[in-house]
Amino acid sequence: QSLVSSSKWLQNYGLKKNKLSLSQILSQIGFQHRKDYVTTLGKPVASRYADGLFPQYERAQDGSVYNLTAKKELILHFVDCLIGAIELYKQRMEWLTSESRQIFGVIQEQCIVIVLDFGTATPAEFDLCRDALSMVLVEQVIQISRFNLIRAAQDLTKWQEECTPVCERSVKSAVAWLWKLDHMTAVSHSSPAEALLEAMGDEAVSS
Repeated sequence: QSLVSSSKWLQNYGLKKNKLSLSQILSQIGFQHRKDYVTTLGKPVASRYADGLFPQYERAQDGSVYNLTAKKELILHFVDCLIGAIELYKQRMEWLTSESRQIFGVIQEQCIVIVLDFGTATPAEFDLCRDALSMVLVEQVIQISRFNLIRAAQDLTKWQEECTPVCERSVKSAVAWLWKLDHMTAVSHSSPAEALLEAMGDEAVSS
């Protein structure tokens, strides 16, 4: 039962190529209990010869019944495969929810603009934001092609006039620019929208 539960969960995560989806496991450890149409009765009838002969599993999705015939060794093999796959997903989830990815997710686009809207953050919050932004620059932006930073304020501020190629020097320059920003600048209700429009004005930007 735990084997079937695990395979159901993993089925949603694209393991068909490894033959670890529920249907693929069931087809390897047993066979489907068939129904056939009986003309004299005018309805489909399931064979009964397997009743009590094999352990059976009924799929909740479609009501199909499988007779389980595998030996213990094969079951244990699939248990090991599923445990290994689950461990890989745990590692993947830990990576996805660590460091800058925990705050920003995973940046997949190759040309991005990060719009900074600090609003009325306290000095401590302002530094916390800059710590997080520095982290994403060093960990993730370094992996893409081009980027820029724009600060939303009454007097909109840009790190560069347009998206700049990513290299170690440009990332260091962006981090240094970030830490030279004034804590408080004049803000307006429209400044975040204006900064977003400015970012979208660069046709090369994908996010």
